[in-house]
Amino acid sequence: MAQGKRKGIFRKILILLFAVFVIMQFSRIDMVNPKIEPAKDFIALTKPPADIEKMIRSACYDCHSHETNYPWYANIAPVSWILGNHIEEGREHLNFSLWANYSEDKANHKLHECEEEIEEGKMPISSYTWTHGDADLSSEQKEKLAEWFEDQMTGEDKGHDHEEH
Repeated sequence: MAQGKRKGIFRKILILLFAVFVIMQFSRIDMVNPKIEPAKDFIALTKPPADIEKMIRSACYDCHSHETNYPWYANIAPVSWILGNHIEEGREHLNFSLWANYSEDKANHKLHECEEEIEEGKMPISSYTWTHGDADLSSEQKEKLAEWFEDQMTGEDKGHDHEEH
C-alpha cells in the first residue's frame, strides 16, 4: 500500500513539473534584433581581412552585435531566458553594431578588452563554443585575432593598459 501511495505522489509531482514547464513556455524572450546601421558596424568600419572577419562573426557577433542568430533552443524556457540574458549582457559590455558610437578612448578600451579576453581564454565562452563549433578557435586563431584587435588601437592609447570607460 505504501508503495502505491508513493507512486501516486511521484506521478502528481511529475504532472506538476510538466505543467510548470508548459506554463514557462508562455514567457518568451524578444528575439528581434535591433535595426542594423552598417555605417556604425565594427567590421564595416575596420574592414578586417577575410579570415579575421570570419572569426569575429563566428566567435563574437552572436552575443556582441545586433546580428544574433538565435538557435532552435532559444524557443525553450528556461534555456531561452539564460540565453536572452547572456546576449543582453554581452551587448551591454560590447556592441560591434554600435562601434561608431564609441569615443576613441572607449573604442581603444574595448579593443584592449577584446585582446585580453581572448588571450586569457575567457572569450569566446565555453558554453557558446560547445554549441557553435565554428566559434571554437584554435590557439593560433586566438593569437592572430588578439593581435589584430591590438593593432586596431589608435592614438596614444596603443599598447597601454586602459581604465574602465
